[in-house]
Amino acid sequence: SSLPPENEAQHPPFQYVMCAATSPAVKLYDETLTYLNQGQSYEIRMLDNRKAGDIPEINGKLVKSIIRVVFHDRRLQYTEHQQLEGWKWNRPGDRLLDLDIPMSVGVIDIKTNPSQLNAVEFLWDPTKCTSAFIQVHCISTEFTPRKHGGEKGVLLGFRLTLSNGGHLYITPKGADRKQKTDREKMEKRTAHEKEKYQPSYDTTILTECSPWPDTPTTFVNNSPTPAPTFTSAQHNTYSVPDSNSSSPNHQGDGTSQGSGDQLHPSATIQETQQWLLKHRFSTYTRLFSNFSGADLLKLTREDLVQICGPADGIRLYNALKSRSVRPRLTIYVCQEPVRSIQLERQDAGNGDSSNGAIYVYHAIYLEEMAASEVTRKLALAFNIPLHQINQVYRQGPTGIHILVSDQMVQNFQDESCFLFTTIKGTVSCNNS
Repeated sequence: SSLPPENEAQHPPFQYVMCAATSPAVKLYDETLTYLNQGQSYEIRMLDNRKAGDIPEINGKLVKSIIRVVFHDRRLQYTEHQQLEGWKWNRPGDRLLDLDIPMSVGVIDIKTNPSQLNAVEFLWDPTKCTSAFIQVHCISTEFTPRKHGGEKGVLLGFRLTLSNGGHLYITPKGADRKQKTDREKMEKRTAHEKEKYQPSYDTTILTECSPWPDTPTTFVNNSPTPAPTFTSAQHNTYSVPDSNSSSPNHQGDGTSQGSGDQLHPSATIQETQQWLLKHRFSTYTRLFSNFSGADLLKLTREDLVQICGPADGIRLYNALKSRSVRPRLTIYVCQEPVRSIQLERQDAGNGDSSNGAIYVYHAIYLEEMAASEVTRKLALAFNIPLHQINQVYRQGPTGIHILVSDQMVQNFQDESCFLFTTIKGTVSCNNS
């Protein structure tokens, strides 16, 4: 059930086979596991598997392929750049992946980028026998946090254009020993138990992988739907499109993210970047450069801790899941339309006046419980320049005007209703 449709399984346009045996200690429906020795050359055969008429535009042209060593763990995929920078710091001058040029057959125009230590790029002719011999110079335990010793190494994989080679475990020189150990474990199992495991194959077949998070270390165009490209150079080339190289370029449903504190699933990539900057996550804008709001909100707390570390991961999770803080006090305020309308015309039960007019109130949410906050929010709600408000009074039971103080505000009843009006003050100049 985990296999691709029959026509796709039998006739992929290209097939890539790595000449390294798979482990026998892998359950039937799990991905294969292949042990590789650090620094040893392993052959990857590049096979043209097209039927007559398939991809005719490639005829007479060279194919560009890119091989990358990648992390199998999805959370580590998001932090690939940081992981490789850490490896580079500990291994200055070394490359994580190399092509063994003397042993390789049929590959030309080989390119390696000093800033992209885990990838090699080359051209090859599909009509000719082609083999690329690769060397992996890291080991799986180099990407495992050191705590007590004996930690299990992370699983790696090869990514070759549209293909992925199951699980790879890179050892210093113990691939044959681990293969033998797995084989001996299987020999001890009963015939019924063995039926639950895959047989060991002499080669590892690279198959199409699930979508991969795009990172700054990629060689390929990160457009969601790249088209094959051709050049007029001496060697015409065809680039196999890497449609799975990035998260979907989600553009939302037309609803703008706006300037609110909450990140919405409909936020576009650009709005998500702005949200990250606003909430002091500028360090991670490059890492999440292809994430829409929906992409970012799908990450779990554990994902974010793994990607950003405990401190920033928890902070980012809390920011994504935050809710508005409930105000300490809410009051409702309505501006009297005409000064002659007095409070006795207000129907306290339903907020309507005796002549049928509707009083429209503004909600004022208070967090500081201070008179200055009341003044500031009244000015904001009713578009009154703050500097024009001299004093705020509350009319007492005998019509007296009582200055609104912090203590008075702290004794307001929650959800109290107020009518307010503005009174022009007189400005006097005292030259003495």
